Amino acid sequence: MAVAEVVVSTTGGEVVVGAGLDVVDVAAVPVHAAATNPATSTKAVLAMGIGYAAMLASRLRERIAASGPLPFEDFMEACLYDPAGGFFAAGPLRSVKAGDFLTSPEVSERFGATLARFVAAERERIGEPVAVVDVGAGSGSLLRSLLDALDPRPPAWAVEASPAARAALAHVVGAARVLGSLGELPGPVAGVIVANELLDNLPVALAVNTGEGWEERWVGADGDRLELVARPARQAVREWCDAYGGEVPKGGMVEVQLAATRWVGTALSALRAGALVVIDYGGTAEELEPRRTRGTLRTYRAHHLGPDPLLEPGATDITVDVNFTALVAAAEEAGAAVELHRQDDFLAALGLRAELRELRERELALARGGDPVERLRVRSERHDAATLLHPRGLGDFRVMVARVGPTAGRSRR
Repeated sequence: MAVAEVVVSTTGGEVVVGAGLDVVDVAAVPVHAAATNPATSTKAVLAMGIGYAAMLASRLRERIAASGPLPFEDFMEACLYDPAGGFFAAGPLRSVKAGDFLTSPEVSERFGATLARFVAAERERIGEPVAVVDVGAGSGSLLRSLLDALDPRPPAWAVEASPAARAALAHVVGAARVLGSLGELPGPVAGVIVANELLDNLPVALAVNTGEGWEERWVGADGDRLELVARPARQAVREWCDAYGGEVPKGGMVEVQLAATRWVGTALSALRAGALVVIDYGGTAEELEPRRTRGTLRTYRAHHLGPDPLLEPGATDITVDVNFTALVAAAEEAGAAVELHRQDDFLAALGLRAELRELRERELALARGGDPVERLRVRSERHDAATLLHPRGLGDFRVMVARVGPTAGRSRR
């Protein structure tokens, strides 16, 4: 949609958007109206996003003026999770067709149904009933399809930072089982913790190879414009880069994923037996080396790559490729036995490729003499499920399985 004119007043809360769009007082519109009120217009949602981003940018500049430049991870955390302006915390539900991105469970319900077989196998392995915990549960599409495929249906919790998503998840597992953090679980559980496309959104530091060592990039301000400024690298950043950065050319960028590695330890401490399953785009440190010239930091909005992350803080998703070498090390340090797979191989081993062959055979049978509407439905289902295995798309995601408990075995990767 082309917008001819945008005028934002962050003092009075008024947002004027040209090209025939509405005038919206963002202070008067509930933050999550788009998620809870179908009558809320697309025009209002766009205006709200512009308004909240402008107000967050103003607050960030004030913070920088008072205390100096911000470590990039603090800036990224505010952009994504600030309660009054963060992309996830203050906006509508993002992981839907009308939102900003789709993940595997929104693409095909067979993603969750296939993971259900993994959960059933873990139940057999540890020899007791299991629970399921979905962290970064989003729209609830993964939990819904996974739980529907399990009999008996296990107890489940959803962990989610977005209020809009929490409202949707209450319809899947009940409001009492929708949590704000893993720390709210009722003690360590036996079961499976799943994090699908979560860790790519955890805040990162930025480090550049100067040719003589590592130098960080923090966020400063030049008048009304946010900018990256050089700062000496902190010890934890230097150590992480040396351990997991790989071969980085002079001037190359590394996203330092300290929060993600800490999260792995926290998640495993919430399991007394079972498995942590992390699914995300990225690769090993070695696989990420060709991307180090410019780094992998980027933004998304409305299913497309977005602008520079400094331009519209709070109005876009900010994401990076996940460094699975660092995650594996963190899991093994926590005592887990670790496996690392491609998503296509992982799902195929759980039977998805065989299901695709069955769907193809059914489609052909219907083509020879059956209901044409049903044939189109089966074809669509097969196409969606096949997307999960596409070798240059979702199939190229990585899956880390970290098992704990007496029968966890040894790491294999």
